[in-house]
Amino acid sequence: MEEFEVLLDALKLNAFEWAKHIVLAVVIFWIGMRVVKVMMRAFTKALSLREVDASLSTFLQSFLKIALQAVVVIATINQLGVETTSIVAILGAAGLAVGMALSGTLQNFAGGAMILMFKPFKVGDFIEAQGYSGTVKSIQIFTTILTTSDNKQVVIPNGGLSNGSLINYSAEATRRQEWTFGIGYGDDVDKAKAIIKRIIASDERVLLEPEGLIEISALADSSVNILVRAWVASENYWPLYYSVTTEVYKAFNAEGISIPFPQMDVHLQK
Repeated sequence: MEEFEVLLDALKLNAFEWAKHIVLAVVIFWIGMRVVKVMMRAFTKALSLREVDASLSTFLQSFLKIALQAVVVIATINQLGVETTSIVAILGAAGLAVGMALSGTLQNFAGGAMILMFKPFKVGDFIEAQGYSGTVKSIQIFTTILTTSDNKQVVIPNGGLSNGSLINYSAEATRRQEWTFGIGYGDDVDKAKAIIKRIIASDERVLLEPEGLIEISALADSSVNILVRAWVASENYWPLYYSVTTEVYKAFNAEGISIPFPQMDVHLQK
């Protein structure tokens, strides 16, 4: 009976100790995660005040958040009685297996570092890669997030972006705009070119240098095609395209220049 009481007292003591450790672990985790949030807000504000590049800023925020959360988790586990050295040993032993299983993830991490180092694009650029196109919203540790023109969010692994081909439409300050306008074979080509030239010259968004082009590019089945090229600031690329297209259409109609369309002649024989 005495031995049973001793055992019961020991169990009570152990239960109390475990309860204390569990409560402290929960408190450490709860407080730790809130401290991480406060630190992240301060870090984000500091990056903003120092005007750190947006691409680097999002990457550093993502990296620091994961690192701080890992520290909180390790501290929580340590409070439960698991030695930190044991955790490190376990992580080290599992590192190779995890590395093999997450080779793609490690590649994406390295890809993110390469993107920040060589800067093929930055936050705010409009790019086309991996079959998608959109504006770069953020560059994170493992992925880059794009926002498409129809407001969809696309998440692309950094590994593919750093190793594959991509088009950065925002890399240069200027872009060459191009149109092809078709007119009828019976229309006055010089008159049509003069109309186009007037419209292009009257638009302040068109750059004077490099010089543009207005020339016949093809004698198609139903039309004489006039190729038009002009240089414009990158941010005005699409607004200029739509504006000039509309103005040329209106001017051609007003000046009697026909805009042909494919036709089919059907001959009936008895």
